[in-house]
Amino acid sequence: MPISAESAETLALNVLAWLAGNEELLPVFLGSTGASAQDLRDRAVEPEFLGSILEFLMLDDSWVVEFCDANSVPYDLPGQARAVLSGAADMHWT
Repeated sequence: MPISAESAETLALNVLAWLAGNEELLPVFLGSTGASAQDLRDRAVEPEFLGSILEFLMLDDSWVVEFCDANSVPYDLPGQARAVLSGAADMHWT
């Protein structure tokens, strides 16, 4: 069963909270996205921003495993949530 948009947003917010508590990874996220701590607060309601958080997490399998293990989440769920939040923009025809 596909994940709902609401569940995808909730998962992304959980990833954001996990990132915010990760002293090593948060600066990497902020540096790679150009986001500020204020942006994290202001944009946490935007599906596009939440999708970018999931995209960042998925850059490294070890980050996915670490997040999923810490939150008892199946390893494939962040990818499913990202697909829901990105909608058709993530469609590949090749």
